[in-house]
Order: sequence, then structure tokens, then C-alpha cells
Amino acid sequence: MEEKELKKHQVIPLMGFGTFGRNGKEGVDAILCALETGYRHLDTAQTYDTEFEVGEALRRSGLKRDEIFLTTKISTDNFGPGALVPSLEKSLEALKVDQVDLTLIHWPAPNGRIPLEVYITQIVEAQNRGLTKRIGVSNFTIALLEETEALLGRGKIANNQFELNPILQNKKLATYCQKKEILVTCYLPIARGVLSGEPVLRSIGEKHDATPEQVAIAFELAKGYCTIPTSGRPERIRSNFKASSITLSPEEIARIETIDRNQRVVDPDWGPKWD
Repeated sequence: MEEKELKKHQVIPLMGFGTFGRNGKEGVDAILCALETGYRHLDTAQTYDTEFEVGEALRRSGLKRDEIFLTTKISTDNFGPGALVPSLEKSLEALKVDQVDLTLIHWPAPNGRIPLEVYITQIVEAQNRGLTKRIGVSNFTIALLEETEALLGRGKIANNQFELNPILQNKKLATYCQKKEILVTCYLPIARGVLSGEPVLRSIGEKHDATPEQVAIAFELAKGYCTIPTSGRPERIRSNFKASSITLSPEEIARIETIDRNQRVVDPDWGPKWD
């Protein structure tokens, strides 16, 4: 693999801001707050219905387009033959940009009703047309990643986004992705507030004058993952961002690795068979 392929994910800011639930005026205000705080990676999706808000916040921020890394995701409704590229063009219109930095397949086709080849080749077409700089996947298992590599060749997939936090560390999948030079992005990185009472995170947080949620984010960054927490509250938006300045010791990281309990939140009955 060429060196440029091996390093393609290194320009993706590892501290991102998720935009699920950031709808309407309040959503625009939250995204603006994130940009003012220092976030430079915004994560949206067709199914979030926040692409307009992301574009509006970016426009109002006064920041240049190349200062912000934009990720969006293709809905499973747009997997049919000839549907994906027009759907991404519509996303670009909502975002008011000519190109996104990363486009992900949001989920594998529910119950496998559309063959992987049908939609994975379309996302490559979108990249070839210049609609997106990089392509990736979300909620893909090792088996699906292997099938994708067989179809596209090694090195095409820049990112796999899946649920990961200290109580769902997804070690097998995360290790596989890192071995394949696929950047891991953690969604639900603070487990929707469940971590606040976790004793190990609380103990470590006391040593760093940090919350358990901040320790969780610091752990994910220390592992080399991208993390995309979200909130509509300015104080929480800023608190999450401050986690990027926390440096955990190897011993603290090892302690956090012991609290994994495979506690999954997102698990639709039509989803893949998890690793």
C-alpha cells in the first residue's frame, strides 16, 4: 500500500462533534457553539436531518470551508441501483458545499436485502465524481469489512464508525480496523450519560479534575480513535472538548480497559451480527 494511503486518515480531526438531535435553531446554535469552542470536525447524516443546520452553522461561523472536516452518511433508503450518488448530491445542496471530506455507508443493508456490491460500488462512484474526498462505512463488522476489501481492494475504506466507549470497547473489531489502517470513530462515546457513576472512571477523573465523561473521551483519543460526542448544552459542549487536553497514563488506560462489559445501546433487530 502506498504511504499516502496509509496516512489518509491522519488529517481527520480525532475530536469531532456529533450532530444527531441538533435540529432547528437550537441545533444551529449548538453547532456554532462547538465551532467557537474549537471543534473542527462535524459529523452528520442523511437520517439525522441536520445537514442543513451543519451548513448554516458553518456559514455563520465565518470559518473557511477547508478549516472544517465534514462527514455525512448515506441512508439505507438510498442504496438501490443509481440512488446513492443523487442522494449525496442532495446532501451537498443541504450543506451548501461542493464536496464533503468523508462519506460513510451508515449501516449495512438491513437484513442484507440489497447486496453489498450494489451500494459499495456506488459510494466509490461518488468519490470518483469528486463529491467526497474519502469513503468509509459505519456499523460494519469484520466479515463485512473483509467482503468490502474483496470488492474494492485494500486501502479504499478510510473509516469505520461504530458504537464504542469504556463499557463497550468492541476490542476485536477495533483491533482489526487498526491493523487494516481503518480509522475507528466512536459513536455514543460517553454512553448517553451512563458513565457518570462508573467508579473507575470517577476515580481516575478525580486525579485529573475531570468528569467520568471527560475521562472516557480522553481514553478513546489515547487509543487513537476519533470520538464524536454531542450535546445541546454549551457547558457540556465545552466540557467534552476539554477532554482532548487530558493525558492518561498507561496504567490508567489499562484500568479503563478492565471495565468493558459489552453494554450495547444501539442494536436494531435488522442490524448485522456483531463481532
